[in-house]
Amino acid sequence: MAKLVERLKVSSAKWIKTKGPEFAKFGWQRGYAAFSVGLSDRAALVRYIDGQGTHHQRRDYQAEMRAMFAKYGVAFDERFVWD
Repeated sequence: MAKLVERLKVSSAKWIKTKGPEFAKFGWQRGYAAFSVGLSDRAALVRYIDGQGTHHQRRDYQAEMRAMFAKYGVAFDERFVWD
């Protein structure tokens, strides 16, 4: 998973920087989270992805991750999660 995310971040950062000077300083945050989704949850996942733009206007990334960690019982330490 770590190698896949690394390759994705590197290639997408290089790509976005070719899209104009306003993206010259683009950079991904250091961390990431990965969750598996069962096939039976596919429709909900597609709705979530389709609505991300609107969704993240109401709830930022940190609030969303805290909610997901709580929902699925994932213990985490704030000192090591955010950049």
